[in-house]
Amino acid sequence: MINNCALQAGACPAGRKLRGGVLASLLLVCSSMALAQAPAANAHLDGANTAWMLVASALVLLMTLPGIALFYGGMVRQRNVLSTMSQSVAIAALVTVLWCLFGYSLSMRPGSPYLGGVDRFFLDGLRLNSLAGNDGANIPESVFSMFQLTFAIITTALIPGAFAERMKFSAVLLFSALWSLVVYAPVAHWVWAPDGWLGKMGALDYAGGTVVHINAGVAGLVCAFVLGPRTGFGRQAMPPHNLALTITGAGLLWVGWFGFNAGSALAADSRAGMAMLVTQIAAATAAMAWMGIEWMLRGRPSALGLVSGAVSGLVAVTPASGYIAPNAALLLGLVAGVGCYLGATALKRMLGYDDALDAFGIHGVGGIIGAIMTGFLADSTVGGVHGNVLTQLIG
Repeated sequence: MINNCALQAGACPAGRKLRGGVLASLLLVCSSMALAQAPAANAHLDGANTAWMLVASALVLLMTLPGIALFYGGMVRQRNVLSTMSQSVAIAALVTVLWCLFGYSLSMRPGSPYLGGVDRFFLDGLRLNSLAGNDGANIPESVFSMFQLTFAIITTALIPGAFAERMKFSAVLLFSALWSLVVYAPVAHWVWAPDGWLGKMGALDYAGGTVVHINAGVAGLVCAFVLGPRTGFGRQAMPPHNLALTITGAGLLWVGWFGFNAGSALAADSRAGMAMLVTQIAAATAAMAWMGIEWMLRGRPSALGLVSGAVSGLVAVTPASGYIAPNAALLLGLVAGVGCYLGATALKRMLGYDDALDAFGIHGVGGIIGAIMTGFLADSTVGGVHGNVLTQLIG
């Protein structure tokens, strides 16, 4: 028989064992209850992918705030610098609100082949433990929505570069609101949503050559034609007022672009690493190509040409970044640097439109070059596509 006094005082071995057993049982029960209360979705959340996508989202937002604001602000005349930079900030705020209300649901949610559903209007149904991401990326839907929001912001913010110094601030906001919902949302759904009609046809647009750059570039070109040229265009010089701002903005764009392209893997994996490498290669090659052709044709290079060439390479590699190998990035950067130089100079003179900050010359032309060349350069060992046209022709 166990002595009760000794048991209460814990003086005998049997008492210590019994007390230890009771404590162990209580801990086991508490642990089981905690596991039962934990959301089941969290067991599948990929922490590494989530951490990378948080960083990538911040990098892409950096491209607009302050990248585009500085890049465009330095190229306009001094009296327009504040309004031009303010447009970028205001567009970022406006598109964010519209994305929460309607944009995310119409762009990214399942619906028809042409437009997303309405189940995420006002972000209703987006919960703490909602997961998103393809191929087992398993990131929070909140992070996925934020990442895609940064794309919607920068796409809309690119367009005013074509009609800079010609539209009232209120008109810019009205146009941006309508365009982000009526144009950007459907095009993003066509290409990137699983049920989008272009995506189901096999369109390759890894990070936004069609959705972002061709989309924004063509919109800017149309606006430039509709609004007409700036007063004095072609008759008086309109040099950039502060290229130091432009170079700073271009540097922020270059760095932020790694989030743009490598982040489109939606995972911290080898494909994201390859996308980052080819992005750097294409940007550097295009910068050298633009500088070289400008040096040959004009007798000297320019700071504006150098950074314009880098952005051209970044634009062109965007649709291809998840599908090509490094050697293909060299070729793509070379073609983009030369092609966008001609688009920003010869094509503009030939057609006579006032693309003030070369939004179409760089983003439109570069996006078209990248979209077309992706089909020729896509490598099945990189992106899982079925070979590429160039290999098939040679073989």
